[in-house]
Amino acid sequence: QVQLVESGGGLVQAGGSLRLSCAASGRTLSPYIMGWFRQSPGKEREFVARINWSGISTYYGDSVKGRFTISRDNAKNTVYLQMNSLKPEDTAVYYCAAITQGGGQYDYWGQGTQVTVSS
Repeated sequence: QVQLVESGGGLVQAGGSLRLSCAASGRTLSPYIMGWFRQSPGKEREFVARINWSGISTYYGDSVKGRFTISRDNAKNTVYLQMNSLKPEDTAVYYCAAITQGGGQYDYWGQGTQVTVSS
């Protein structure tokens, strides 16, 4: 079992920054691909970013490319999402997730953290 807990969300003005953290317990995250997703009311869940086990390979959704940065500290069993130049349309609940099995499906999810960007 892996427990994922997100933190760092909050209210920020447009153009501001936030850093989200995803701390894991129960198992080391180091072998796993980790991802961030978001969902706002009335919309489907949207892929935000993904990072491989070493942190060398990252991939971003088009809407956040160039503004958000995913990173990980395997020694701290934590994944981060640095969000800069925030826009009101970034307002959502942000979730981290892990792929722990073969097949490429995210099989562990956190409970989410709310990010609200005011205009």
